[in-house]
Amino acid sequence: MTHILAVDDDEQVQEMLEEYLTREGFRVTLAATGAAMEEALAAEPVDLILLDLRLPDGDGLALVRQLRTESQLPVIILSGKIEAVDRIVGLELGADDYLTKPFDPRELLARIKAVLRRVGEAGAVRAGDELRAAVSFAGWSFDLASQRLTSPDNRDVDLTKAEFALLAAFVKQPQRVLSRDQLLDLTRIDGAEVFDRSIDVLILRLRRKIESNPKEPQIIRTERGLGYSFDAKVKPI
Repeated sequence: MTHILAVDDDEQVQEMLEEYLTREGFRVTLAATGAAMEEALAAEPVDLILLDLRLPDGDGLALVRQLRTESQLPVIILSGKIEAVDRIVGLELGADDYLTKPFDPRELLARIKAVLRRVGEAGAVRAGDELRAAVSFAGWSFDLASQRLTSPDNRDVDLTKAEFALLAAFVKQPQRVLSRDQLLDLTRIDGAEVFDRSIDVLILRLRRKIESNPKEPQIIRTERGLGYSFDAKVKPI
């Protein structure tokens, strides 16, 4: 049973999260402070954290930063802060998603499932405790662990977080048609601002970086009416 740690000092929010997520088949542990969160993490394994930014004993963003230095445990921020800068900072610090209050529990459930699905797919590149995430395609080298993309002429090419997620999704499932909805789940950063056509924009941006002729793509092909496929052969390095 997937174990979720919900960190929020609002009793009504706690009650709603526990009742709804338990009904959906999750095991839920509640914590009202950062200290209680640390105690819960030390006590037993957790699969995902729901984290409020305003806690009685500290700043939630500082906790996100701390968590990222210690583990890759998935974190979804729940916050009443609606400013774009707060979402951006939270995601930049390493949160997997950001949902503003008040929220529909069904949307939260969808976000949780999407994050867990991405984590599971990322885990597919693991063999035991060894991370084997470096691959090559069409002369390119792509290291998923360090998020480093190197061109055939040995240049490092910068990727945004969304571009990295999109390319990672493709190299893990080459020669397979992926719909916009599938790619949306795999590259979602902030569901409030991501929609299916934004995938087309990401595809265009990524093609400009890895295709020799973006107008006649040979690596990322459009499958009309279906989605996109990664046509290059992917080999582990």
